[in-house]
Amino acid sequence: MAVLSPFVIPTPAALCGLLAEPERLRVFAAVVLGASTPTAVVTASGLPARSVEAAIRRLQQGGLLAVTDGTLVPLAEAFKDSVRSSVPVEDVVPLGPDRQRDQVLRTFIVDGRLSQIPAAHGKRLVVLEHIASSFEPGVRYPEREVNAILRAWHDDHAALRRYLVDSGYLTRADNVYWRSGGPVDV
Repeated sequence: MAVLSPFVIPTPAALCGLLAEPERLRVFAAVVLGASTPTAVVTASGLPARSVEAAIRRLQQGGLLAVTDGTLVPLAEAFKDSVRSSVPVEDVVPLGPDRQRDQVLRTFIVDGRLSQIPAAHGKRLVVLEHIASSFEPGVRYPEREVNAILRAWHDDHAALRRYLVDSGYLTRADNVYWRSGGPVDV
């Protein structure tokens, strides 16, 4: 058996394709669990030797197995490498102005919606400041419009509205709201 080039990085789709075949999946699992020779894989997987040899060849070609000093070695790092290489770095737009804020926002904002309201006060303020940017400074909003904007962020729009008012990002008078805090892009 040939040793796989360490420069082969399979795509996520290729990895799924490799492991979608039940025999290859059983062979890979056997190697991951310690079977280090084709004979040991036959014993561990219960598959015929011919099927095991074919699966080993295919898994080597695909970047999931290597042979080092006659021993089968699973290349489990191929999963991380594959995912890392498939994510275009330039497509990652930071949500916050610095790394810490960006990390907090990425934790709580998933697919453009707030997954949960942070319990920690500092993290909640970072998220509220970000949500406050949905409101234009100097514009007066009736309560139903504020609710509609906040509902796009999270189902509990009333709690968000209260937090925004309590933290000073929005001000309320006579059921009319306006942005009163947070940074403004100029």
